Amino acid sequence: MNAPDPGPALPGRLAAPEPGWTIEADVVVVGSGIAGLTAALRLRDGVGKVLLVTKDVLAAGSTQWAQGGIAAALGPGDTPAEHEVDTLVAGAGACDVEAVRILVTEGPDAVRELISLGTNFDHHDGELSLTREGGHHRDRIAHAGGDATGAEIQRALIAAVAAAPEIEVIQHALALDLQLAADGGVAGVTLHVMGEGQHDGVGAVRCRAVVLAAGGFGQVFSASTNPSVSTGDGMALALRAGAVLRDLEFVQFHPTVMYLGPDSTGQQPLISEAVRGEGAFLVDFEGNRLMAGVHPLADLAPRDVVAKAITRRMMETGRPHMWLDARHLGADFWEQRFPTILATCRSHGVDPTTDLIPVAPAHHFASGGVATDLWGRTSVPGLYATGEVACSGVHGANRLASNSLLEGLVFSRRIAEVLPGELRPWAPAVEDHREPGLVDPEARRDLQGVMTDLVGVLRSADGLTGAGKALAEIGQRSAATPATAAWETTNLLAVSTTLALAALLREETRGSHWRDDFPERDDVRFGGGHVDVRVVHGHATTTFVPAPATDPSVVKGA
Repeated sequence: MNAPDPGPALPGRLAAPEPGWTIEADVVVVGSGIAGLTAALRLRDGVGKVLLVTKDVLAAGSTQWAQGGIAAALGPGDTPAEHEVDTLVAGAGACDVEAVRILVTEGPDAVRELISLGTNFDHHDGELSLTREGGHHRDRIAHAGGDATGAEIQRALIAAVAAAPEIEVIQHALALDLQLAADGGVAGVTLHVMGEGQHDGVGAVRCRAVVLAAGGFGQVFSASTNPSVSTGDGMALALRAGAVLRDLEFVQFHPTVMYLGPDSTGQQPLISEAVRGEGAFLVDFEGNRLMAGVHPLADLAPRDVVAKAITRRMMETGRPHMWLDARHLGADFWEQRFPTILATCRSHGVDPTTDLIPVAPAHHFASGGVATDLWGRTSVPGLYATGEVACSGVHGANRLASNSLLEGLVFSRRIAEVLPGELRPWAPAVEDHREPGLVDPEARRDLQGVMTDLVGVLRSADGLTGAGKALAEIGQRSAATPATAAWETTNLLAVSTTLALAALLREETRGSHWRDDFPERDDVRFGGGHVDVRVVHGHATTTFVPAPATDPSVVKGA
């Protein structure tokens, strides 16, 4: 199952000016969502100086857009074991069972710590208010502000960071590449500070460890629920440094993204799964219930099941979207429970208290990423990863709703447990002989079109092969001037190329990976194994890593 060698050529590093300034920090945390903020807060007492760098302002990442909430076994009668089962079933046999067990077991205390930091979750009659989302058999989703959970968590964590003088923050800073020591481990990281931080232009931070918490790659596709900063920078940086990317083919397309028309691109409005958790349901243009008889959980089936059902009906009928019916919830309920979504819908001319909401699947989340162990360690010494940029093994082939915030929280805490005892000695960076490259930023729209058309919800060998050829041609469109848009486009090309390769290698349909030419799940060939991608001598190479014979993730029905 190994791809032919050598694979597509990719830049070994970003073409950039030599660093014009140098500073030092024991640990650099890249990213300021729930994963990065938690890592910085937990590390500040044990490692010396912590530098937190973020591409925009602290609140600009994906965490603030999380509507539904954070999942944990906090309710009466609920248990981590039940949460584990729901996670494994959603993950379609590709989860790391021990990682899932850690997530659900350590999750409740991690959420309680968020509360102790000042996160104001919603309460009812003095008790934490919990709701249900797709794939969950219990009400276990804690939420805030009705549908503004991520924004409230972000607010509380930013306030805690602001009150911690041990953490230095540089905003408007794009992490370009790792500087490597003689042993291939971390010696530093180069940054470009975009004129509004405390340094300007390209510089370097000498450090002893880097924690990547840089989020996902939503801008790979023409339409996504992700913000504009999600350009795969962390994954591309890790790939160029020699790290392994794992299971990139498992891209989650959220089933209920508001459809704004065929020409709408960029960040799209998400209609949270929690709306269906409160009783909304999907219908087609004739008013037929879409999920009836498709899955025992009907409209609360796992996301891949619902996204595929919507896509199939769209293909059968030639319609560009389906409908979400939440009219029966009533105006008072909408205004109290989902004020943000209500305002968004109304801003686009739809009143969900009286109108059906047009919805269609769109990119939402990367279940794969930089491969880590159970403590966030990557294959590069001194490089750790957490949150959406990482592949910890908890999501498998399809993330269970509201497990993403929990993953960033739990595994950032675990990194902070081990990293202080593993800090590398200060080491000089060796001369960088990796071949530099830079892709024309004008190619971004073409790249997104290729990925949307050929590597989107439904895939095939012909489409994926064609995508690989088109991406290789895009990679030949070089930029002359280093700048943020060119660096981002180069990162998008690296992630797109490796994603298409991984999807081509996995000749089965599993979870969020849907192959038209291999429509069935194949446990004999693929089981609980993983598709790993790395760069070898400047070329992307894919390898299938079978699950050990004793791996409990190869479970019937999981």
